[in-house]
Amino acid sequence: MNLVIVESPAKAKTINKYLGKDYKVLASYGHVRDLPSKNGSVDPDNNFQMLWEIDAFSKKYLKEITDTAADSTKIILATDPDREGEAIAWHVKEVLEQKKLLKDKKIERVVFNEITKKAVTKGIENPRDIEPQLVDAYMARRALDYLVGFNISPILWTKLPGSKSAGRVQSVALKLISEREHQIEQFIPKEYWTVELNFKNSENKIISSKLIQYNGSKVEKFTFLNKDDVNKATNVISNQKYFVNSINSQVYKRNPSAPFTTSTLQQVASGRCGFGASRTMQIAQKLYQGIDIEGETVGLITYMRTDGTQISKEAIDSFRKYIEVNLGKKYLPEIANNYSGKKAKNAQEAHEAIRPTDISRAPNDVKKYLNTDQFKLYELIWNRALSSQMQSAEYDRNTISISSKDENIKFRASGSVLKFDGFLKLYKDTENKDDKDKILPEVSKNESLKIDKILDDQHFTEPPPRYSEASLVKKLEELGIGRPSTYASIISVLSTRNYVELINKRFYPTDRGKLLAAFLEKLFSKYVDYNFTAQLENQLDEITSGKVKWIGVLENFWKDFNENVKAVKEKRTREVLDLLNDSLG
Repeated sequence: MNLVIVESPAKAKTINKYLGKDYKVLASYGHVRDLPSKNGSVDPDNNFQMLWEIDAFSKKYLKEITDTAADSTKIILATDPDREGEAIAWHVKEVLEQKKLLKDKKIERVVFNEITKKAVTKGIENPRDIEPQLVDAYMARRALDYLVGFNISPILWTKLPGSKSAGRVQSVALKLISEREHQIEQFIPKEYWTVELNFKNSENKIISSKLIQYNGSKVEKFTFLNKDDVNKATNVISNQKYFVNSINSQVYKRNPSAPFTTSTLQQVASGRCGFGASRTMQIAQKLYQGIDIEGETVGLITYMRTDGTQISKEAIDSFRKYIEVNLGKKYLPEIANNYSGKKAKNAQEAHEAIRPTDISRAPNDVKKYLNTDQFKLYELIWNRALSSQMQSAEYDRNTISISSKDENIKFRASGSVLKFDGFLKLYKDTENKDDKDKILPEVSKNESLKIDKILDDQHFTEPPPRYSEASLVKKLEELGIGRPSTYASIISVLSTRNYVELINKRFYPTDRGKLLAAFLEKLFSKYVDYNFTAQLENQLDEITSGKVKWIGVLENFWKDFNENVKAVKEKRTREVLDLLNDSLG
């Protein structure tokens, strides 16, 4: 008997069907051990030694694993192919070793990027050892999160009663939301006006244009600040004669987007499907682990926690064949599109992008086996992945420059006409305005134009928008803070601890959240600094490549952080509250 250990029962059920009677597949139900919430779980004075504890939930599942392991010839650790999966495999192995169940038994680590019979069989045939550097990276992150949370949280309870806790990355996300709210509160709208003009050509067809030059100077956003300014300008404009100064036509291409990574999937699923980050990951997890299709459990997508934008040659070949047969040769690029230029932030997350495991399973073919949300997400992933290997879209872009006789006043009219839809046939980029054709009337150079209507519009500047889940994920990724597997949990923690509220899909910091953000900014400013947090993330990633040692990263962090903690503890509560009162006004 060969024992295979995975994280989830759904995954266990699927893999068990693929491997047959010589294998027994059991689930660990996630992590089997964690650091207990008590002082001393991480000991900085003893090389950051960690005390792991098996929680009550895991005990019964571990008993089944240990009982089966005792009667097994080989033990195969087949947890997810990322840092967390590697850590779970290491924890399980440690438990089995402590119970002396590994004597004379073969233990192997296998990974697969998709749960299909072919991928699982290949994984079983190509075992490896647990990668210690991935485990070290996990240990460092877990120790840091514990040290930050366990040292700052008690200070909050005494200095800021009612606050539950503060986390290493969640505090930076809260700072982003609170800073944005402060910008909105302090914002003072500024008035400005724009001028547009409808001309008529010789055939009385309308040409809509924007004023781009006035009195020989470029028109900027705040060229016209009020109604008087714009009235003076429109009086001058209306008394001029105009002609076509130049006509410019060019073909431009829009290239398809890369297949989804974790963060881009969360962002697009938020905008198109209305899913929060956690909901997106839950649905993706089910699609990855397997859907029951005609009595067979089938994994429909590859692993959904990834920074990689590349896909395998085998998948590309199948995509290209599908495009040629089902969409036509004109949609197939001569050479496969390559998206491997974006480097993954760390080795263990350098998987393929998220794609269908079998492109021939078109969304409508499997629709009856999926619920509504599963279908929406699968269709999104399928369309984005396949479109990434299609031809670029082509547009005819036309620009007409219109000038006054003295050329001191200029207008510009622009239009784009879709010439070839390319990848847009499958995947519409709803954020791109060029998807809608705007055809300009025929004109000739030096042709005289008549004024039809002058349009002056009043505007006011607007504050930056509050973060949505999608824009918060995008901002965290831009700053290099957090990693794909953490975004959903960061957002969830902020909400469940009542630091933020999600109203009309936008984040508002609560009073408690504002207070906590101010507290951390005033008293632990270094540790909620965006650059510092991003640099720390990079150091943690470098552990996976062996460039730095995890103990060294912890030592460097702990020295200054511990001094900061001591200094804050010595401050009187009244002094802290006065500081925050000044900060919050």
